[in-house]
Amino acid sequence: MNSLLRSWLSPFQAFGSLIWLTVDTAQETLSHMLSGHAPFKATNFFYQTNRVGWGSVPLVILISFFLGLTMALLVGYELRKFGSQNLIPGMVAVAFTRELAPLMTGIVVAARVGAAYTAELGTMTVSEEVEAIEAMGVGPLRYLVAPRVLALILLMPCLVVVSNVAALTGAAMVCKVQLRFTSLFFLQRVGDNLIIRDIVSGEVKSILFGLIIGLIACYKGLAVSGGAAGVGESTTSSVVVAVTAVIAADTFFNIAMVVFYG
Repeated sequence: MNSLLRSWLSPFQAFGSLIWLTVDTAQETLSHMLSGHAPFKATNFFYQTNRVGWGSVPLVILISFFLGLTMALLVGYELRKFGSQNLIPGMVAVAFTRELAPLMTGIVVAARVGAAYTAELGTMTVSEEVEAIEAMGVGPLRYLVAPRVLALILLMPCLVVVSNVAALTGAAMVCKVQLRFTSLFFLQRVGDNLIIRDIVSGEVKSILFGLIIGLIACYKGLAVSGGAAGVGESTTSSVVVAVTAVIAADTFFNIAMVVFYG
């Protein structure tokens, strides 16, 4: 009975720990800034932004390009039966800017960057480097967590823009070869169907996903126990939990958008 109760309470305990990690990191960072010091080294922050942004660009472009190409191909095959192939550019644009681009980018970043963050911090925790940093008087959350989470929050919207461009490029190629659409006509149809709300909702989602991925990855890394085996288990758990949380957050965000904005 006790083990069953613990298994039911475990997700709520983990969620509470994430909240405390967020609060403690923000408090530690702000207090250091109010004392007149930089929250973390600029070199460390730019190193993390390079890993999140530039390091993820090739994979995001590749996946989004082929996904946009495939979507235009399959949707076009069906719409041609009804003579509505002119709807393809708008459908692909709205689907990616509002839903697919932030979701796919979040999954890619969670699998690539989130796993790396968990493995790094987990190794530092097992080898007692985190305790050594704390013993030196340096706030470990400010030094280790803040730059990683901030890099994800700032770079995720940029990656979503890259994903949108890559997907529309793939869709435009299909429309040009299969339907003989000119590039100008394709862009006109995209502009006619996209609205500001679609673009803004996708960017807001990306910021939320970046926060979720960063916090989960850092929490899993700092909570590692059990040596090298524990690092491997936490890394796997980090990817699974982060991807699940991103999809769940995307679902609730869409429900809220439908309820409040129709």
